[in-house]
Amino acid sequence: MPRGNAVVTGYGFYAPSRVVTNHDLEKMVDTSDEWITSRTGIKERRFAAQGENTSTMATRAAKIALERARLRPQDVDLIIVGTCSPDYLFPATACLVQDALGAEHAGAFDVEAACTSFVSAIAVANGMILAGSARNAVVIGAECLSRLLDFKDRNTCVLFGDGAGAVVLEASNASVGVESAVLHADGSKGELLYVKAGGSRVPATNETVAQGQHFIRMQGGEVFKLAVKSMADAAEEALAEAGVGLDEIDLMVPHQANVRIIDAVAKRLHFPMEKVIVNIQRYGNTSAASIPIALAEAAETGKLKKGDRVLLVAFGGGFTWGAAVMEWWGVPIPDRREKTIVERAARTVDDLLDRVRLPSP
Repeated sequence: MPRGNAVVTGYGFYAPSRVVTNHDLEKMVDTSDEWITSRTGIKERRFAAQGENTSTMATRAAKIALERARLRPQDVDLIIVGTCSPDYLFPATACLVQDALGAEHAGAFDVEAACTSFVSAIAVANGMILAGSARNAVVIGAECLSRLLDFKDRNTCVLFGDGAGAVVLEASNASVGVESAVLHADGSKGELLYVKAGGSRVPATNETVAQGQHFIRMQGGEVFKLAVKSMADAAEEALAEAGVGLDEIDLMVPHQANVRIIDAVAKRLHFPMEKVIVNIQRYGNTSAASIPIALAEAAETGKLKKGDRVLLVAFGGGFTWGAAVMEWWGVPIPDRREKTIVERAARTVDDLLDRVRLPSP
């Protein structure tokens, strides 16, 4: 397969139509709009409707991204879904998306690194494209976290929302694209942010359900402190690996966990907030979906333009954290289908010649 830089040729996002405001939550849990806004920056979030789930939202975002890339589902080589709220333990959510898209030739798998899942999926897809294992990949971040919330726990239920974002990465000879991606983890702190039950260590029982062990639990203060330093460190590492200075970054797109975390990371890096994408006030923390939603929304509104250099940075349960630097392309590869037709015709001619070629005397 052809090798080259991995560039974004399409993007899209989907947010459920159901808007849940802070005032709505005041009727459900002991909280207030002022308490939520002052501590998180969140004013509202989206919750999936009945019949919607992680795979359906991921599919919607992927379809938009493919349409923008002008890439047919049957020409997709790889689908990666980053999520910590999959439809099932297995099959992978990516397989459900593959079927829904009709991407009959694509490989598909999930990446689970909590809120860092999308950056992790970008790193994996980029590596496979650079290695020549895939010509293209649909990379999706999607979450249905409203199904994992305990509405008696005001410290977590006010934070999270549902949604999906996607990009199409393709091999290209252009000198732009993903320039670096770094990933890190520290499993010793996993219980600061986790869902305790439902896996093989703590299988589901009547007791685990009654005790609320299938809901998200978080020690917010500890997470805050670790997130700020880790995200800033990962950003600096990704910049160094790309050979890019912070002054060359046009936009930073951080994981949308908390506006105070975003502000603290920007201050630690001495990066101007006017160049930071923040949309947490409308969507809440959508975990793996937050960065691709913010990317797609920024591109749709003209804040992110072709040729801009963008820094992605995330932190999530695990703990996991990472960052990536890319020069934004955001448009289809010119004459891709025509080139594909020519390449297939050339291979067919070569095959025919091999069949009729006479043995050497």
